[in-house]
Order: sequence, then structure tokens, then C-alpha cells
Amino acid sequence: MSNATTPPVSPIIVVEQVNKSVADASGELQILRDIDFQLLPGETVAIVGASGSGKSTLLSILAGLDTPSSGTVRLAGQDLFALSEDDRAALRAQKMGFVFQSFQLMGNLTALENVMLPLELAGQRDARQRATQMLQHVGLGQRLQHYPKLLSGGEQQRVALARAFVVQPAVLLADEPTGSLDFATGEAIMQLMLALNREQGTTLVLVTHDRALAARCDRCITLNAGRIATPEPA
Repeated sequence: MSNATTPPVSPIIVVEQVNKSVADASGELQILRDIDFQLLPGETVAIVGASGSGKSTLLSILAGLDTPSSGTVRLAGQDLFALSEDDRAALRAQKMGFVFQSFQLMGNLTALENVMLPLELAGQRDARQRATQMLQHVGLGQRLQHYPKLLSGGEQQRVALARAFVVQPAVLLADEPTGSLDFATGEAIMQLMLALNREQGTTLVLVTHDRALAARCDRCITLNAGRIATPEPA
């Protein structure tokens, strides 16, 4: 019998002692304080907290779109903030997908062209075929040539999910992805996002104020006044 053991899985994201402060009229405003956590490949994690607790700022720092005042974020072993802005953008394009509350689709592009865009930027020659297949997968095979203004909110968020997942990202960052949708549509979008996430083995980081959505993730990180709240004992 073999005594070989399974090697430990390396985290896809490591956050160490991240702080963020900005100057305001009254002096210095501390947005994030001493944030530490790790995310494993394929893990689904919700970041929750009251409005103003620092959730969206933390998500922007995880994406390398905002810089911390101090601390380190490593994505797939690389220190994001040791990279130049161009190299950070290239790593983000290679490893990350994004879904936003406001969809962030290009209004002058069709659904198909919106989903093709990240593939074309990555130099993929089969962009049209892959984008078509992904839109069919999310139930929009009959909407390929529709512009965003002709799509419902739920359909626009499906296009956004297709665009995010078509590049098969290692990490998907979702900021209130159901926040502008009615309950039934939001529920359908959440089910679709979790299903796509399982299919691809993506690490999902979900910012939400909805505790019911958060409960469907593997674990929950609660921010309270910029700090990670300590779980109450059972």
C-alpha cells in the first residue's frame, strides 16, 4: 500500500495585513484594518457587512484596481502590488473575471460582441465560437445579436456572466450581482453563477448584503468597521 500523501493545496489568493486609509476633511479615514485571509482554488466565499464596512474597497484591492495603504495581496503566488500597473492588468486579464450589480456591458456592442471582447483582447482566434457557445449555455442563444438596451436586467446579467466565465478565470469577483434584480430573477442568476462556478472550479468571491445568498457559499467573511469580525461562539 502506498504511503504517499496528497500534497497541500496552495491558496489562489493570500491577503496579509491589508490596511486602507484615505484623507478626508477631518483627517485620516481608516477604511480597512489588518485584513488577513486565504482563499483556496474552487472555494466560494461571501464578503458581507453593513454599508460602509469596506466590502467594495476590499474587492477592488483583491482585483488590484485599488492599492492598499499597507499589506500584501498575492494572486496565484504573485504579489499584485509588486507588479507594474500594466503587468497587474495583464495578470488580472489572465486570472480574473468580474460581475457587477450594474452589468457593465458595452452598450454599442451586441450580446455576442460583449462576450467575445475579453477573448479577442487575449488574442483567441475562436472568440466567436466560444462566445456563442457560452451564451447558449446561459440560455441566450436567441439573443446573440441583441444590444443591451433590448435585453431585460436578468438577460443583461446573463450576458455579464457569460463574459466573465468565457475566459475560464481562476477567480471570479462578484459585487452585489443580484442587487438590481427582482427576487425571482436574482435567484435564477445566483443559481446560474454557482452552477458555472462549480463547472469550472473557479474561486468565487461574492460581495453581498444578502445573508441568504452568503449562506450558499462555503464560508463567509464579515466586515465590521473595516475589520474582519470574529465569529461568535456557537
